[in-house]
Amino acid sequence: MTTHHQQHLLKRLLIWRVKHISDRRFILILSGIIGIATGLAALAMRSFTHFIQWLLDDKLAQTITYSFYFILPMLGFAIVYLVKKYVIRHDVNHGIPSILYAVAHQKGIMKRFQAYGSILTAPITVGFGGSVGLEGPMVVTGAGISSNICRFFHINQSNRMLLLACACAAALAAIFKVPIAAILFAIEVFGLDLTLSSLIPLFIASLCGVFTSYFFFGSEVLIPITITRAFSLQGIPFYILLGVVGGLMSAYFTYVYEKMNAAFKKLTSPWLKIVVGGALLGLLIYIMPPLYGEGHEIINHLKEGHPELSLSSNIFGWDLSNAWVIILLLATLTFAKVIATSLTFGAGGVGGIFSPMLFMGGVMGNCLARIINEFPILGYKAELPNFTLVGMTALMTGVLHAPLTAVFLIAEVTGGYSLLVPAMLTAAVSFSVAKYFNKYSVYTMELGRKGELISQNKDQSILTLMDFDQVVEHNFTPVYTDMKLREVVYDAVRESNRNIYPVLDREKGTLQGVILLDDIRHLIFETNYYDKIPAVELMQKPPAVIEMGKDKMSTVMDKFQHTGAWNLPVVKDGKYVGFISKSKLLSIYRRKLIYFTQ
Repeated sequence: MTTHHQQHLLKRLLIWRVKHISDRRFILILSGIIGIATGLAALAMRSFTHFIQWLLDDKLAQTITYSFYFILPMLGFAIVYLVKKYVIRHDVNHGIPSILYAVAHQKGIMKRFQAYGSILTAPITVGFGGSVGLEGPMVVTGAGISSNICRFFHINQSNRMLLLACACAAALAAIFKVPIAAILFAIEVFGLDLTLSSLIPLFIASLCGVFTSYFFFGSEVLIPITITRAFSLQGIPFYILLGVVGGLMSAYFTYVYEKMNAAFKKLTSPWLKIVVGGALLGLLIYIMPPLYGEGHEIINHLKEGHPELSLSSNIFGWDLSNAWVIILLLATLTFAKVIATSLTFGAGGVGGIFSPMLFMGGVMGNCLARIINEFPILGYKAELPNFTLVGMTALMTGVLHAPLTAVFLIAEVTGGYSLLVPAMLTAAVSFSVAKYFNKYSVYTMELGRKGELISQNKDQSILTLMDFDQVVEHNFTPVYTDMKLREVVYDAVRESNRNIYPVLDREKGTLQGVILLDDIRHLIFETNYYDKIPAVELMQKPPAVIEMGKDKMSTVMDKFQHTGAWNLPVVKDGKYVGFISKSKLLSIYRRKLIYFTQ
């Protein structure tokens, strides 16, 4: 079939769709399709990962030699690098930040390779021991699929962003079988307005993700939980303590994660990153095997009260019948996990931080419960499953700044709401402590600092979505510093329909000042001054200058507000580019507001 014939069929399909299916109904249909496709992609990624882990961890490392733990991560990073370089031929960015970047910078359009890049690289990273999760790559894969479907059907920007959020919800729902928490995750991370128009597509996508998971894996869940004892008022101080510890651990997570990534960016050679990161991670895994991969097994062992099943292979040979030995190992695991996760990313691995957060939070909560239980004088018996789960809530809230997601994830995973009150209390405390140290979450930190984050602040979101090039006007006649009044009148005033003129250096093109028509109006008919007054004596400094590439649209709006000007010049690297007028800026803002709130 020729390309021309394919384009003709596509055009007929799009015309038929417009005639017979309303936009609203079509978005609902697409949300279901994206939910199923994302669910299938998530299940394929997890199955591929489990196969690699079964082959390497269960068969090779434990039956041949234990020392394979030391070299497996380095080998995995090398394979990932070769796949990215020669198969995908693009750098595969990990996790949610790549989606938020696409929303902020590319109007929700993602590259085509993002629909399959993570499927190829994330399972290799995790399967070979990378201490990261699959949830982030699954969400990116779903978002890539969603973006390509939207591009195929020419979906507009606002609906494109909604469908990206649908993919996010479907991925999380398919992994954990938690449809409500998945919807809340999409809302909190993407900053969507909670309206009926956005909620129904999210419901459909999330349910389709869950149904797909049930169809292939039945009722099996990733973290099966049974609550043995409900919450009592006696436990309030201890859950508050867990929230404080969770907030502090969240700050530690963010600090180490940032610093180690910055350190690896200084290494220019990818192979040096692979060797350094792989060797250090391999050493950590060799010392503490639970750091291998996602680590969901240790969470299940801890909540069941059998830590020895995961900790017995420590190279120290410590006696696990001693409660304080277990506490020491669990505390070490908690602090070491963020180092292992950061090493994985630094070495070029592809993954997400969702699973590491669950790992750290669960181990942290279990460790704190064991410490409490070692002091009978406190008069409280901490339930290990409860503190393990609520510990996950604390860390997820602190790191992601997504308290609703964390609370309802626990509620849905446990199949009830018996832990809802302690989870809410712990989440509130953890969020408050974490927010004191970090204004933004790990996902939004880089974009937030640059003022490029799409959030529930509608004003900020609209300004972020506005294109700089769209508001810059270029039809201002320039005046040069070597001109006299005669040339200003004849070459600028007479030829232009604007009332402001940029004054430029003729050779360098740099902005020297501006001339206002009102300031020279009384001189226009004074011909005896035409050859006496130079342009530089007529100009004045602009009230503010907008720097293209540096100033964000919110900064531009602030400059107009503070100066009261109607036109401000734009420069790039010191050279004049054009002007931005307040009237055009507000006009485009209004159009974006209408478009954004449809």
